[in-house]
Amino acid sequence: MENILAGLCGTSPEDPLPVWIHGSVGHCFNQLTLNVIPHVILAVVSACFLGTPRSGSGLSCRPGWRCRITTSFVLAGLFLADAIPATISQQKLGPVYLEVLANGIATLTWLTHGFALLMLFRSIHSSTRGPAALAVLSLLPLPSFVITLVWYCQSGTAWSLTHPAASSRFVILCLQLASLLVYVAGKTSSPSIAPGNKTSSSQSQGPQCLMSREWQKMPQDVYVLPRQLQAARVCDHLHQTQEAVQLFSVLHAAFGLRFYSLGLLKLAGNLLGFSGPLLLNLLVNFMESQQEPLSHGVLYALGLFAGSFLGALLRNQFSYEVNKVTLMARAAIISAIYRKALRVSSTSLTRFTMGEIVNFMSTDTSRLVNFCLSFHEVWSLPFQFGITLYLLYRQVGIAFLGGLALALLLVPINKVIANRIMMNNKEMLKHKDTRVKLMTEFLCGIRVIKFYAWERHFSTRINACRAKELQKLRAVKYLDAVCVYLWAALPVVVSIAIFITYVLLGHQLTATKVFTALALVGMLILPLNSFPWVLNGTLEAKVSLDRIQRFLELVDQDLEAYYALDSPSGTAAAVEIKCAAFSWAPVEEEGTREPFTRGTLQLHIENLSVRKGMLLGVVGKVGSGKSSLLAAITGELIKQGGQVYVCDLEQGFGLATQEPWIQFTTVRENILFGREYDARLYEEVVEACALSEDLNILPAGDQTEVGENGVTLSGGQKARIALARAVYQDKELYLLDDPLAAVDADVANHLMWKCILGVLKHKTRILCTHRTEFLEKADALLLVDNGRIVKTGPPADILPLVEAFPKFKNMDKSQKHKAPDEQGQEEAIETEAEESIQTNHLIHKEEEKKEGAVAFQVYKAYWLAVGSCLALSILFSLLLMQASRNISDWWLSHWISSISQRANTSAMVCSASPPSPELLLFSVVGLISPIQVLNTTPVPSSGSLDVNFYLIVYGSIAGANSLFTILRAFLFAYGTIRAATVIHNRLLQRILKATVTFFDTTPTGRILTRFSSDLYCVDDSLPFILNIFLANMYGLLGMLVIITYGLPWIVLVLLPLTALYFSIQRYYRRTSRELKRLYSVTLSPIYTHFSETLSGLSSIRAMRATQRFELENQLRLEQNQRCLFASNTAMQWLDIRLQMIGVAVVTAIAGIAIIQHQKRLGNPGLVGLALSYALSVTNLLSGLISSFTATETMMVSVERTEEYTTDIPMESQDKLVQVAADWPSQGLVDFQQVVLAYRAGLPNALNGVNFTVYPGEKVGIVGRTGSGKSTLFLALFRMLELKSGRILLDGVDSQLVGLEELRSRLAIIPQDPFLFSGSIRENLDPQGKWTDAELHEVLEQCHLRDAITQMGGLDSELGERGKSLSVGQRQLVCLARALLTQAKVLCIDEATASVDQNTDQLLQQTIRQRFADKTVLTIAHRLNTILDSDRVLVMQAGRVAELDSPTRLSQKDGSLFQRLLHSGQQ
Repeated sequence: MENILAGLCGTSPEDPLPVWIHGSVGHCFNQLTLNVIPHVILAVVSACFLGTPRSGSGLSCRPGWRCRITTSFVLAGLFLADAIPATISQQKLGPVYLEVLANGIATLTWLTHGFALLMLFRSIHSSTRGPAALAVLSLLPLPSFVITLVWYCQSGTAWSLTHPAASSRFVILCLQLASLLVYVAGKTSSPSIAPGNKTSSSQSQGPQCLMSREWQKMPQDVYVLPRQLQAARVCDHLHQTQEAVQLFSVLHAAFGLRFYSLGLLKLAGNLLGFSGPLLLNLLVNFMESQQEPLSHGVLYALGLFAGSFLGALLRNQFSYEVNKVTLMARAAIISAIYRKALRVSSTSLTRFTMGEIVNFMSTDTSRLVNFCLSFHEVWSLPFQFGITLYLLYRQVGIAFLGGLALALLLVPINKVIANRIMMNNKEMLKHKDTRVKLMTEFLCGIRVIKFYAWERHFSTRINACRAKELQKLRAVKYLDAVCVYLWAALPVVVSIAIFITYVLLGHQLTATKVFTALALVGMLILPLNSFPWVLNGTLEAKVSLDRIQRFLELVDQDLEAYYALDSPSGTAAAVEIKCAAFSWAPVEEEGTREPFTRGTLQLHIENLSVRKGMLLGVVGKVGSGKSSLLAAITGELIKQGGQVYVCDLEQGFGLATQEPWIQFTTVRENILFGREYDARLYEEVVEACALSEDLNILPAGDQTEVGENGVTLSGGQKARIALARAVYQDKELYLLDDPLAAVDADVANHLMWKCILGVLKHKTRILCTHRTEFLEKADALLLVDNGRIVKTGPPADILPLVEAFPKFKNMDKSQKHKAPDEQGQEEAIETEAEESIQTNHLIHKEEEKKEGAVAFQVYKAYWLAVGSCLALSILFSLLLMQASRNISDWWLSHWISSISQRANTSAMVCSASPPSPELLLFSVVGLISPIQVLNTTPVPSSGSLDVNFYLIVYGSIAGANSLFTILRAFLFAYGTIRAATVIHNRLLQRILKATVTFFDTTPTGRILTRFSSDLYCVDDSLPFILNIFLANMYGLLGMLVIITYGLPWIVLVLLPLTALYFSIQRYYRRTSRELKRLYSVTLSPIYTHFSETLSGLSSIRAMRATQRFELENQLRLEQNQRCLFASNTAMQWLDIRLQMIGVAVVTAIAGIAIIQHQKRLGNPGLVGLALSYALSVTNLLSGLISSFTATETMMVSVERTEEYTTDIPMESQDKLVQVAADWPSQGLVDFQQVVLAYRAGLPNALNGVNFTVYPGEKVGIVGRTGSGKSTLFLALFRMLELKSGRILLDGVDSQLVGLEELRSRLAIIPQDPFLFSGSIRENLDPQGKWTDAELHEVLEQCHLRDAITQMGGLDSELGERGKSLSVGQRQLVCLARALLTQAKVLCIDEATASVDQNTDQLLQQTIRQRFADKTVLTIAHRLNTILDSDRVLVMQAGRVAELDSPTRLSQKDGSLFQRLLHSGQQ
């Protein structure tokens, strides 16, 4: 090094870079340190801005820009010009190479700078002064110019005619100085304007210039993505490369080159990381020796500065670029999964549950994306390992193998632990999945569960799952603790092994050897320990890749193969099916079919031809294959043979499915379904589908937002909106699957005449329904049974065959009003009205995005969940651990100092004090320790005793440290598991006891998030990050103590830097928190939209809307990516600033050390210690902020669970009266002046209701929609508390009885059949009270025995929400449950809406026989079901309008009941 410098500068090798010569600054020193280095820094920073994207909008441009750009290029030209006279006149101004080097670098710098300014000028920055960093750095070369100018004036060569070259250089120098001043003037001209435009991406040129403005509150406030990162562009790029089906090869082709080339940045950053410790070693040696010239010290200090500065820039740029690639990969994977879901055939989709598929998009994608981040570690860790081993070999020769052997021995141990952790993790996730699935079912059926008082049963099931999950979590956490302990203990053990081997080989241990070896061992540990985790991440990514791959390899829907191109018979039919067989499961799977697929229903159609424009009715009993026939026409089934022809196939179908699919958007958007709004057509459709009145009731008309799956609508409204959507699409062929089931007689009549026979009269219509009275007007009917068409013909021939065709038409036609917990829903709609008429977005109203820092309350809640004593002991053990670690480092530096003093000669030069091995835990780049460079003469023998003494003390301190470490690791694991247990229990208890109103106004997904991702955070992610945060905090404190102890003067530098650090981190955290919250807020719409798409797949495909949905997914993804990108970039913004603080600390320590050395004050041991600590300061600082921010983010999960454990409304749990075991023994129900509203501030749903039902009486309840029928049941079961009045059961006020007791003594058949996954036995009798014989008897009475036997008996599984049964069969299971409860009072809520007439009659009979002596309240659906009841209760507007026997009421002129009867007869 010295020789190179001496050659370049033309000086002597002893002092190659003299600082002072004849009273002025040395020319070589001036050129190299004050000219070349500033220019290099300016060039590097300018280069970071070369990628700035152009701004799309024409922004007003500030005047100074053009001036600065021109001056930059002029300066480049001047430096180039200066090189010419410098090469010609090879005298006076120093050696030629030095001048060429200086001028060449300056030319390149100003060119780069000019181009960077040009890019910035065309970007969003043109309206500002541009980044401040560039302006400051461009002033750095100024001192060098001034010094040279002074030198010219002093030497008198400025205007000498004898030296024309020198004179011309002086002129050029003056021009350079003038240009630089013009540049500065251009920069400062005119006042600054804040950037007013936020559409273009200011962040994308590199993390240097992003930061938040106060306005980033909404996702659309975030900057737009750079063009190459936009979702649409990434997807197009991906689909161009998608020849292969393999996801990996597609990603590789699309992003491979760009991703792999980033490895070069990583490599350069790593190499610069090694420069710090090497220079540190040289600097400490310089301080030890009294002979080295000052210029060496200055050089080492400058080298430390330059190395750490450039290393920081490279690493920062690397992270930023990798983040961009991962964003692209994420967009690509998510859109690929979405595309596939739209194209895959329904039958093969059943292999995965909906939850699994949404998981592919969330968990698996994020695992793959995380792998992108760790991929470069896979090669860089072994690389660091290799270099460190080589340096260790240089220190202790062959002895290093002893330690290495030990370290490598620990690798398999680590691997074993890692494998055990993986296994336990897998098991834990399995239990978690089961728990979340249970939770989902619990929330979906919450109303019914409350009616049945089954909360306790579900709570037991959920807690059992949670216990298993926690057991695995405990294993994972304790194994983790062992890992942490091994990590901390390894350096000590390995270094001791090395020393023993070294001594056994007959060498003498010296202090220098001990330090350097220790520091290098610390370097080894990082790659050794991280490697298993990096590999783990890689394996996880592989697993996820395979899972997604399996999904992408599913069979697509192949419409070309499915449909025939021409009509088989050659006639102009709308639909023709010839000799075709269809099934729900692929042929090869028939045997191994999972219980999910629908029984084993096969559909065989010999010959079916549908004329254009005809109305074809399809009838048949429950489960006979009516819906399957429609699925066969839309191509959702597997065709096993035959021909299917549909006219105008590409136009699609108008499909209204049996279970209406409603999107989470406004009513109007649901009906338009992507088509243009045509006011005339829209009005016509709304009128035809009987929606006009409903839209008037809704708070914002058709702009009212509908909850998830239409949760805020009644069943009838859902069905009609789905029908309206199909009609508005204006297709040629309509497939209507029982749209009349959920509506009352009036409305059904209206739909039939105005819609099916009205608006649609010229279309081809296929209508499946149980309501045969409406089919007389059909052109033809199909009778379907058991998957075959039994008979076709005109209605007159077929209708008599549909058994039990109504005997008295006039009676039967009178039907009753709408469906699923109708009133409850109606009121739920009204509730919205008063809440916010202007912004009626019920859903958005609820999910608040908390703003500002996480409240202290949240931390307190977590602290209490851990337990105060435990929390304090964890903090104390951490303190002991950190203190013992710092003391061991201090002991080493004390050792080095004492040896230096004893030797008191420079014969034995000590090489440096090392950073401690443990310290290196935090170092990401890894420190390389001081390395022995100078020759060391053997130590006098008295030293060997000392070495032993020092080693023994060191060993015992290290032993204590490892003890504290293990104590802390286990205490921490125990504490966090305890917190997780407490938090879940509290949350579950609250949710079980929450009121029904809470569930009506809160989407299931939102509650589920608390139980899935938020709890996962509390279980797993929060402890992990909190652990790192605490360790970082204590580490930073320890470091500050050591540095100030070693160099007290450094306090002068540390104070301003601390202030700067705090202001930066506050600014960053505010922004980062908002961005992360925005990211979460924009993330759920992606998943919601995806699960919505999956549930409505058949409708989307039938109506040919797949492309629009794909686009919608892209837009949602884009919003989310914008927030994620901004959040990542903010992180890089912070990172570069922290790195610069680190650079400042290192440079300051080096500078102070040199000054102390000149004044003969320094203690080399302490300086070495301080510097070795300072080299890791950046990692600690950024680690502290990122772990604190992450902890805060994770704490949001605690905040969200807390919100539910404290804020949600609860059902009253008090029990004021003890009732007899057989209460109510008679079944007397007495309503006295009952007044009830759904929520405070809403109109009363029941307004002074008075009536008595006597024991054993059968009462039918009728009334128009919204009259308060279902509300009676809600009041009886105390789902809602009364405002005033009371309800007596056998004379006992129901409000005084405990809720569970009250509900378990009443029976109900709810309107929505609710089944949960589990066996049929569990579904009938969750508490396990009844024998098999009793269960079989009940199933027999409900006509389910055969169906159940066919499925495999009582223990056969039902699948998610009872998938394996048809809707009608599910109703029957609910009836069976009611039969089992021996209750004296039975409430029936429209329980036969989805059942055919025949089954319906049998059911009525069963109910009459089994409940002969019991009180039965029936909300009627078909009026014939209540014509034989003892009395009929007619409700109107929340009051009792009429109450008398049906015969009297039907004969009484002008009675409401009579009007209801007649309304069904037109």
